[in-house]
Amino acid sequence: MKPIVILVILSCLQTGCITSPPVRERTVIVHSVFFKLKHADGSDAERVFLVKAAELGKIPGVGNFQMLKETSPKNPYTLGLSMEFADQAAYDAYNNHPEHVGFVQQVWLKEVADFQEIDHVLYR
Repeated sequence: MKPIVILVILSCLQTGCITSPPVRERTVIVHSVFFKLKHADGSDAERVFLVKAAELGKIPGVGNFQMLKETSPKNPYTLGLSMEFADQAAYDAYNNHPEHVGFVQQVWLKEVADFQEIDHVLYR
């Protein structure tokens, strides 16, 4: 009985009666940045920074904005931000938006000690 099942499956694979699920097109760009502030963890300065960073989530085109706290002692970065963009045009608009540019110049460059930025899309 088992050899018959194997033959049926092989036959279906050759004739195309069994197909792979379609690959979902996904152009969503996930922009993540993990960082270490110059401020002490839990300090008032850290809280003020995070309030300012939260405003980035209100920029048009930003989706699924998340503020993250690292839990692994293996990672030197203690905080993170993550957000999604529908496509490259939305990401570019965010990157060039005056509120983002102002945040980077007036806050980020002064208060962030080190960071790692990762932008990615679903691998197909």
